[in-house]
Amino acid sequence: MGRIIGIDFGTKRIGLAVTDPMQIIASPLDTVENREFDNYISLYLKKEKVEAFVIGYPVQMNNQASESVRFVNPFIKKLKKNYPDIEIHLIDERFTSQMAMRSMIEGRMKKKDRKDKSNVDKISASLILQSYLARKSNINENNIVK
Repeated sequence: MGRIIGIDFGTKRIGLAVTDPMQIIASPLDTVENREFDNYISLYLKKEKVEAFVIGYPVQMNNQASESVRFVNPFIKKLKKNYPDIEIHLIDERFTSQMAMRSMIEGRMKKKDRKDKSNVDKISASLILQSYLARKSNINENNIVK
């Protein structure tokens, strides 16, 4: 069983999270500059087996795709082209940044560290990935929600 990577895509930075090998827990991994992502993920895939990418997809309150999809869709297309054997799943990313900030406050992270956007990005990626894992665990082999 391979790991699953969660991705919080941004035009400047990309937050990353990863599961344990048993795909039970999502943990923040790293935040990389957008232009460094291809190299970073290539090196990571040489070290670890990855089964899927879970990407936060920008959706508005009316459940329509937001304007940001014009940046995310080319990223997804490039991932599919570069890694055709790795599944890609999209997860609604609404409110993940606010939830990340709240979890940093509740976790008593220092104010200085909360201001570091890279922490928000990788924690957001972790929330996106944990949301996927929760949804996946509620579906049995017949794709029926338990």
